[in-house]
Amino acid sequence: MAKNKLAKFADMEQFHRVLQYPFAELSKEGFPYKGKWHKEIFHNDNPIVLELGCGKGEYTVGLARQFKNKNFIGIDIKGARMWTGAKIINEENILNAAFLRTDIGLLGHFFAENEVSEIWITFPDPQMKKVNKRLTSTRFLNAYSKFTVPQAIVHLKTDSPFLYTYTEAMAKENHLEILHNTADLYGFHNDLDVSDILSIRTYYEQQWLDRGLDIKYLAFRLPKEHTWIEPDIEIEPDSYRSFNRSRRSQSR
Repeated sequence: MAKNKLAKFADMEQFHRVLQYPFAELSKEGFPYKGKWHKEIFHNDNPIVLELGCGKGEYTVGLARQFKNKNFIGIDIKGARMWTGAKIINEENILNAAFLRTDIGLLGHFFAENEVSEIWITFPDPQMKKVNKRLTSTRFLNAYSKFTVPQAIVHLKTDSPFLYTYTEAMAKENHLEILHNTADLYGFHNDLDVSDILSIRTYYEQQWLDRGLDIKYLAFRLPKEHTWIEPDIEIEPDSYRSFNRSRRSQSR
């Protein structure tokens, strides 16, 4: 396993459009492409879309294949997982996709104001005990607003009833414009026109679907200037919280 990881890390150093910047390097020199992603990385002016916690990068790759008029960046701290998607975009020469290995809390070091048009948050840890670690918390939304365009779109896909309920309450408490909202994305009674996202499923998403979990989807607009308010509600914890990402649906 260790050798396999080392081999993947070596590959990542050689892949095109894969950027890895540890905090120590950022502190010394900063990120050379901040504000220059269009010119230096993608060589076009198409909108930039981020996938946060991209894992193996299935969504980043799938969206890049489907939407040639947008640029997609998968972001995760786990390089060994990211290797899968990074390898695909290099082998297939997918020019509108890239990967960035870093902590999501450091995104402000990598993107300039108004540089990002959309954000996808796909199956993150719901962080039921720590509000400020939830990727849809007001803390993170405020951080995203610093580098996104006005009224950027934020998409959440999750298997977690807890995170879905929290995010829905957060959006309503802050009077955000909700574009799509469903507690069962693949349900028979879902009348949302979301055929584009229905066609892309991550490895974990398919596992959860196979085991009977409903997938929730919420999309809303992100304001630039906003006084954020955390929702004051009690939310029932997910019943399968004690399992890791690959096993937690087994308790249902």
